[in-house]
Amino acid sequence: MADSAPADSRGGRGGFGRGRGTRGRGGRGRGGRGRGRRDEGEQAWVPVTKLGRLVKDGKIKSIQQVYLFSLPIKEYQIIDVFLPKLKDEVMKITPVQKQTRAGQRTRFKAFVAIGDSDGHVGLGVKCAKEVATAIRGAIILAKLSVIPVRRGYWGTRMGEPHTVPVKVTGKCGSVVCRLVPAPRGTGIVAAPTPKKFLALAGIIDCYTTARGSTKTLGNFVKAAFIAIANTYSFLTPDLWAETALTKDPYQEFTDFLAKEAAKKSKY
Repeated sequence: MADSAPADSRGGRGGFGRGRGTRGRGGRGRGGRGRGRRDEGEQAWVPVTKLGRLVKDGKIKSIQQVYLFSLPIKEYQIIDVFLPKLKDEVMKITPVQKQTRAGQRTRFKAFVAIGDSDGHVGLGVKCAKEVATAIRGAIILAKLSVIPVRRGYWGTRMGEPHTVPVKVTGKCGSVVCRLVPAPRGTGIVAAPTPKKFLALAGIIDCYTTARGSTKTLGNFVKAAFIAIANTYSFLTPDLWAETALTKDPYQEFTDFLAKEAAKKSKY
């Protein structure tokens, strides 16, 4: 009996649970070392993609160049360089469960919206064992999904653009979210969920309508995001002018990228 007790505490389900809990809740395990490694990584960013190398070296001056040539953004530090004033808003944190042989495994799903209130917005969704990890991952995914927001006028074209240029619709699941241009001074006439999202996008005046199961907040905010993304899918007369395309950055700075590749091959 005395010999079997330690074996049960180590190999049984109770022992495994306690071991996992100790590592998870321990201040030294994830709190100290984990944060230290993350801070060091943020301080010394070593780009691993061509776009990241060009951005860090200052070859690409603005994010508009990235959007013009539809270059995929794989590193969130690129967004940090171009848009340092981004603000994040946790839209919802919901627990999700998976049934296993040992019982239910609970994780947390975080929806995070990010924007600078000046024409850029993103949405990230991440699931993790802990709330803090889910929020951190959702912020990174939101930065990678940042899109430009096209704004326009209602009526006279005086002052800065303040509303959506045309009526746009986004759909996710059963939720349909429709954005309608509004006169200056109207404000955002919307439910709390899309209201926060439109404010982060930099839209000041807007009417909205929604149909479907809007209590499913995840689909509601995704529908609003898709609707905002659709603002650039309309070709209005002000966009009829021909755009003189130059060489894309990968072609323009091919010598620089070749040198960087040669340096890496030496090491």
